[in-house]
Amino acid sequence: MTMTDDRPDAPAPSAASSRPNGIAARLAAVVTPLLGGQLPVRLKAWDGTVAGPADAPTVVLRDPAALRRLVRHPGELGLAQAYVTGELDVEGDLLDGFRRVWSTARDLAGGRPSAGTVAAVAKNGIRTAFDLGVVGLPPEPPVSQARLRGRLHSKSRDRSAIEHHYNLSNDFYSLILDPHMAYSCGYWTSTDPGYTVEDSQRDKLDLVCRKLGIEPGGRHLDIGCGWGSLSLHAAEKFGAQVVGVTISSEQKAFIDERTRERGLQDRVEIRLQDYREVPDGPFDTISSIEMGEHVGQKNYPTFTGQIHRLLRPGGRALIQQMSRTTRPGGGPFIEAFIAPDMHMRPVGETVDLIEQAGLEVRDVHAMREHYVWTVNAWYDTFEANWDRVVAMVGEEVGRVWRLYLVGGALAFEEGRMGVDQILAVKPTTDGRSGMPPVRAW
Repeated sequence: MTMTDDRPDAPAPSAASSRPNGIAARLAAVVTPLLGGQLPVRLKAWDGTVAGPADAPTVVLRDPAALRRLVRHPGELGLAQAYVTGELDVEGDLLDGFRRVWSTARDLAGGRPSAGTVAAVAKNGIRTAFDLGVVGLPPEPPVSQARLRGRLHSKSRDRSAIEHHYNLSNDFYSLILDPHMAYSCGYWTSTDPGYTVEDSQRDKLDLVCRKLGIEPGGRHLDIGCGWGSLSLHAAEKFGAQVVGVTISSEQKAFIDERTRERGLQDRVEIRLQDYREVPDGPFDTISSIEMGEHVGQKNYPTFTGQIHRLLRPGGRALIQQMSRTTRPGGGPFIEAFIAPDMHMRPVGETVDLIEQAGLEVRDVHAMREHYVWTVNAWYDTFEANWDRVVAMVGEEVGRVWRLYLVGGALAFEEGRMGVDQILAVKPTTDGRSGMPPVRAW
């Protein structure tokens, strides 16, 4: 997908564009000692000069402000800030560019540069920065970057974090997601070309309901119900009495309207309510689909404890949740622009926390590759509707989402992030689980 103008009739780079004293060559000379001697991408600077392999995606530095951001925030956050503001751009396939950078990083991981090399690079970098006139105060953070106040994971701060992401507008999410409005990993049961993301989300919703053993009349709690895909499916297709909770007013309004359209008012109740405030257990089944990442590390025992408290003995709970193996948290870009205060951890640690709450884990279903296919489908839809996206949310937010979708797809593809369905049960006092002896899913 081309991100900038690389039309076939665009002029070819002149010999002067690759001159050794140009800005691109000087910047390349600073960083290549840390990159095994060669740039993984082609670099084009604001003076029109280029450096790096001709067959690689081209990173365009349009403004010296991009470098000031990178000096202030080296790595992911500085790059993201520069990209979403348009100070830095990419010609060619954005995903391919990301792949090359990560591949270089992996190749170098086993052989870190010496202290002498790092010191020389730092010295050269400082001298080059002064020569190019890019030393100075960093620009203000992009308007799209989250600015939260208050104690971490207090109810008011959690509400602000959710509103930053989910109240972007129902129309925006409707443009990207499938008709179920399922904003979570699908379950792809076919490779047929006619099989769509909508099919995968339907199959995921069926899978969750089957794993939980939802029966007509059973009381189900959907924690972090999103736009109601599971709440409505469990009520309409499996006959459940559903309570869904969200702290997004936009989401509640959307589900309430769909509930009325489908005549499910007697089976679906959507509350604008924090999961910590649900008072009226017990429930036969409980689900939380990609909401546990938002509760925070310190609050996770509160989250799993509340599930245990609200679930009847013999009842089942299913948590679908993303994991992160490289480092805890959500990552600098996601935490700054997409989901502030998000926390992901290795799946084994999440299983341990669920067991510490008194729940018995019965099944862990890894679905990492399914998220690659899901995000790729969202990305294709997003790019096909780029002009409408910009009209709705502006170009900066559009660029945030482009970066989010491409980066997410690559993180799941390369195993830096995962997603799992964790099925647990609350045993009775004498240890009965009520689980079937053979899996029914």
